[in-house]
Amino acid sequence: MKIAFLGPEASFTQLTATQLFPNDELIPKTNILDCFLAVQNNEVDKAVVPLENSIEGTVSMTLDYLYQTPEIKIEAEAVMPIAHHLMIHPGQENQDSIEKIYSHPQALAQSFHFLNKNYPDVPKQDFASTAAAAKRVSENPERKIAAVANKFAAELYGLKILNENIHDVEENHTRFIIISKTENSYENHLDNIGKKTAMLITLPQDHAGGLHQVLSVFAWRNMNLSKIESRTLKTRLGNYFFFVTVVGGWDDVLYINSVDELRAIGAEVKVLGNYKEYLLKS
Repeated sequence: MKIAFLGPEASFTQLTATQLFPNDELIPKTNILDCFLAVQNNEVDKAVVPLENSIEGTVSMTLDYLYQTPEIKIEAEAVMPIAHHLMIHPGQENQDSIEKIYSHPQALAQSFHFLNKNYPDVPKQDFASTAAAAKRVSENPERKIAAVANKFAAELYGLKILNENIHDVEENHTRFIIISKTENSYENHLDNIGKKTAMLITLPQDHAGGLHQVLSVFAWRNMNLSKIESRTLKTRLGNYFFFVTVVGGWDDVLYINSVDELRAIGAEVKVLGNYKEYLLKS
């Protein structure tokens, strides 16, 4: 199979895709939209994209494209521990002379306290990805620059790690999803830590008690919501859709009928899938 992932090579998304699809062809894409379009246009069978980080929160673009591509489903979810390291070109031996640090804005934010304490006067510059930042350092051996990236990036681009595990919070995890046009077709030998059902819900109109009316559908059935997040419909102020995940399987008749009740009160519902959640290694 062909599997798209948010690139470039050595990104955390590639590390995730490698564990989920060890024997398939992995194809890097420049951004999340390109991953969705590759699936939508049948260029690939599936794609792996980030959904949420435990420190920085939800990746809003992923939610937006799940809403905008009605034929695309979620097949599985995978959680990966995230570890950031500070690295330089091996030709630059003096770490005190670093003049600029590159990385993805989330990686810089997740390592803020370490960088602020140890490199308070060194400019930090946002980059498209942690891997791209590491590549920039490798291509400029004469410059006194550093990158915040993962160990795979250091190995791929031949960089020297100055400081390991510089992230501020030990429990730093990112949640990734496998997207495709099918449901429940992904199976793996990896550790399965549970099942979820995800859906997108659009209220019939903006009125007092509208969200309460939707949530009551889940409440009286004792359905455990692990996440509910609103995103603007980009039409006008006050118009939102909600991303909701329900813990557990979808075999209970009460669960199945919840979608019918939501639609009966005028809500639009897109069920993204009932799928397994896996735990990966960093």
